[in-house]
Amino acid sequence: MKLSALSLALAAALSCLPLAWSPAQAQVRLPSLGDSVSEDVGVGAEKKLGDEIMRQVRRDPDYIDDPLLLDYVQTAWTRLVNTARARGDIGADTDGVFAWEAFLVRDRSFNAFAFPGGYVGVHLGLIAAAGTQDELASVLGHELSHVTQRHIARSIASSSRQSLVGMAAMILGVMAASRANSGDGINAAIVGSQAAMMQGQLNFSRDMEREADRVGFNVMTEAGFSPQGMGAMFEKLENASRLNDSGNYPYLRSHPLTSERIGEARTRAQASATAAPAVPTPEHLVMQARARVLGDTTVGALRRVQAQSGESDRSLPTAERMAMLYGAALASAQLREPQRAQATLDAARALAGNEAPVRRAMAMLQAQIWLDSGAADRALAAVEAIDDGSRPLMLLRAQAALGAARGAGLARTDALRRSTDVLQTWVADHPQDATAWSLLAQANTQQGLRLRAVRAEAEERAALGDLSGAIDRLRAGQRMARSGLPGSTDFIDASVIDARLRQIDALRRQLYADANRPPPRD
Repeated sequence: MKLSALSLALAAALSCLPLAWSPAQAQVRLPSLGDSVSEDVGVGAEKKLGDEIMRQVRRDPDYIDDPLLLDYVQTAWTRLVNTARARGDIGADTDGVFAWEAFLVRDRSFNAFAFPGGYVGVHLGLIAAAGTQDELASVLGHELSHVTQRHIARSIASSSRQSLVGMAAMILGVMAASRANSGDGINAAIVGSQAAMMQGQLNFSRDMEREADRVGFNVMTEAGFSPQGMGAMFEKLENASRLNDSGNYPYLRSHPLTSERIGEARTRAQASATAAPAVPTPEHLVMQARARVLGDTTVGALRRVQAQSGESDRSLPTAERMAMLYGAALASAQLREPQRAQATLDAARALAGNEAPVRRAMAMLQAQIWLDSGAADRALAAVEAIDDGSRPLMLLRAQAALGAARGAGLARTDALRRSTDVLQTWVADHPQDATAWSLLAQANTQQGLRLRAVRAEAEERAALGDLSGAIDRLRAGQRMARSGLPGSTDFIDASVIDARLRQIDALRRQLYADANRPPPRD
């Protein structure tokens, strides 16, 4: 599927989502803005729907886990969430229930969207278009406020008899049709799901948009972002609307601008004129360049990025030239042209200055170039020299340790063991990290720990939403434990596999029960 097409249809779906899960809940009193949300529209039901949607989204090829970009977005997102929590916007009812998770979508279009249950999707095109992190934060703050103010629940016009899986199936129908980029197919999916009314409800109400603007502005400024960020973003969107939106700005359709909203954003920015203006940092420029490259990894697009670096204007500010060269080096690495990538990266590093996040991004790209060139030992040494305990470096270190351990040598085996221990600790606290589980599976396989490897493979499938795949791997683990083969006789590992099989199978059965369908026969 293409999540850019999905996001528009999903915005429609979420604007009228029914969050009642049984026929007994025939009528739901809708709260007005400012009221507390009705008990009938429970946070548990909202979270349950969001979880089911995300199980499907994580399996989509346009769902991207680029650790460095995600870490950058997550830094801003965490500041906003913590500020919203301190302000009381996130109450005790949702704090421990909603996911409060931001994720990335590989798409060049300017878009972001909120799912039920505290999930916010960010297109790479949004990162590429945002001139500063403050502009990015203004969109994240706006979407966060749609969640904290329970706008999804408030948008319910009446309750529905549709089940959790029935509602998710409606959205998945749009996803399946959009995979073929067929407008007729999308329309058919909408009508076939008895959701034609969604087409007229692509956006939240104007009152909700204004409330998200107001609350989002307060959250972003209290989090330390420049108040100029929201005004600058509105001006960028307004200019795009004047150019007869070509399809690259779906945010304009799901969040229509009005002169009133633009004026209010500018007034708020002027009232905070003493605050520091929104300026692009070298780190943002590097992340912007990375988003542009990863947003379109076709050969033609990567070649264009390479060409732009060769034609870079020497009159450009140093930071912009540095970011352009970084993007070109990344494009060359994506094309598996290590010599060209190395030469361009060297030129970028010469302009990088001493900003730690930029230096880290450069060092990580250097390690990746070495790793792709077969110099895993050099890559491992480079990562270990800068390892700050962050997720991006932890994952890259695991890749390098795996590459180095494929050769002989006690030191390299020890490095893999240390990396495995770090990954094991990480997934215990972050069980939805599919990338970490995948690397842990490879590390366990490399060390002959077969049961642990199979369990990690199963957890990766579960984190990606493939519950049937997870069950298949866990059952394979049970058979392996009974076989008595080397690396498959650990009683504790076998017990963990048994317990996880029961848990995941119960979850799958519950999903089928919600849909009033019998579970599959395995």
